[in-house]
Amino acid sequence: MTTLPPATPTASAVPAVEPPVRFRDLLVSEWIKIRSLRSTPWVLALTTLFVIGSAAVAALADADIDDLRAMSPAARADQGFLVFVAFPAAGHMALMLVAGSVGALTVVSEYSSGLIRTTTVAVPARGAVVLAKAVVTAALWTAAGAVISTGCFLVSQAILNGQRAGVSLTHPGVLRALVASALLAPVCALTGLGLGALIRHSATTMVTSAFILVMLPPIFSQSARWSAAVSHAMPVTAWKRLAQNWAPDPHSLAYSATVPGSWAVYVLWPLIAVVLAVVVVRRRDV
Repeated sequence: MTTLPPATPTASAVPAVEPPVRFRDLLVSEWIKIRSLRSTPWVLALTTLFVIGSAAVAALADADIDDLRAMSPAARADQGFLVFVAFPAAGHMALMLVAGSVGALTVVSEYSSGLIRTTTVAVPARGAVVLAKAVVTAALWTAAGAVISTGCFLVSQAILNGQRAGVSLTHPGVLRALVASALLAPVCALTGLGLGALIRHSATTMVTSAFILVMLPPIFSQSARWSAAVSHAMPVTAWKRLAQNWAPDPHSLAYSATVPGSWAVYVLWPLIAVVLAVVVVRRRDV
């Protein structure tokens, strides 16, 4: 009896092996998700207009002060660059709320819609998905923060120049304030992203983000060491210290934040938030 040779599997019988998902693919996917939302450009545009508009209003109010008009040119230069003129607190508080909420929605929206199940099936490495979300979120809000910060400075100084009280970019403290104000948005957005991964509920996450970022810091005063330490660990306090062009008064009873400590707050908050988000997403079920 003749023995037939073993059959050679055809190309159709060989299971197709899909190439592993690259991190660059995840970045593109997350960018498409954000860009496809109709609310994203509207939120960015309205936030930018509001914050820059608040700087214009603060500069107009400052330019109407009679004392400013009576000052010498040198005194005007010293007094012209004020934190609540170029970078008013009201506008940047709103920026913190919006950035934190949008950062949270990048995670929470997928859980509420059920899209996270599809995402985890396509990409089992959940930590990589969260890191991709964090990178895209940080890039988007860093760009938005840079535009807002630069716009606030240019608009406010253009108004103050009418009273010869404007300052240039080389004025002491201006560059630090510009960078700190630009980075405030991504710091809050990544904090919101971390809270979204922990809580997974839209309303609760937004309320928690607003409470931690904006409402909690004023509770702690600067007069006691422990209370000041808690306040200095908050992003809004760090931003105020970095954006203000002043040196701490050695005779004051208040405990003042330091510039290096404030930069450390800027680094630690988003870093801890992203690390917690990666750990939680890996250990929890979808």
